[in-house]
Amino acid sequence: MIRQYFSDQLVDLEQELLRMGALVEDQLRAAVRALTDKNSLLARDVIAEDDRVDQMEMDIERRCLTLLALQQPLASDLRIVSTALKIITDLERMADHATDIAKVTLRLEHEAFIKPLVDIPEMARLASSMVRLALNAYVHRSIDEAATMIRLDDDVDHLYAAIFRDLVAMMQNNPDAAGQATHLLLVANYIERVADHATNIGEWVIFMVTGERKEMND
Repeated sequence: MIRQYFSDQLVDLEQELLRMGALVEDQLRAAVRALTDKNSLLARDVIAEDDRVDQMEMDIERRCLTLLALQQPLASDLRIVSTALKIITDLERMADHATDIAKVTLRLEHEAFIKPLVDIPEMARLASSMVRLALNAYVHRSIDEAATMIRLDDDVDHLYAAIFRDLVAMMQNNPDAAGQATHLLLVANYIERVADHATNIGEWVIFMVTGERKEMND
């Protein structure tokens, strides 16, 4: 009966974690859409929703600590719960980056773009996919899914490097564009950090399954 209760609680925990992850994915997509569409109302919605993500993090953390305190988890159970604690920290930081992007949108809302936004939305699409794949790997206890997801980080890094080169060149050729180019570089950096946090989740999934912590984001 105790083991069944613990297993049921783990299922509930996973569902809460997936809901938090889905919200963070939505926040990232909305933040980038607000930027590309110059939608200040949507940007403000993203900023306002950050409190909801914070509350979900606290609720899941409380659930995890209660499980650890009131049950007698096996080593494998302990890794599952401790991994959940790590994952929600990464998810909360991703939501912070979505908020950062929304704040850039508000700063640029009255400016015409110095270049069409193509690579930044593509970066965001890849990063959002990484978040979803990372959470699937957690639920499926899948090393292979985690490793596949982590490899996508290279694609994000390549896009970030291209954006960096392009915007730096624009700043050098047109000093008047420097302010907006700097803000767009920040947006690209925020998205790159989201991908790094997804990679962290993948690494924690591998630890959860194997008991070994490996850095895979060199």
